[in-house]
Amino acid sequence: MDRNLSRGAVRKLLTDHAEYGGWELTRLRRYRDGTRDVWIRRKIIKVRSTLEPPTFDRTS
Repeated sequence: MDRNLSRGAVRKLLTDHAEYGGWELTRLRRYRDGTRDVWIRRKIIKVRSTLEPPTFDRTS
């Protein structure tokens, strides 16, 4: 990321990625010279099937 970007601009950019792209912030590193490294990853959304309800064996 460009070091000339303000903190608010960086936050807006990362928020947009997270909200619209399904990403989440993994790591943010800021160096002494003002540059930043940002790691983002795809958010994993676990989906349960709703096609068949689970059956419970009540014989035991």
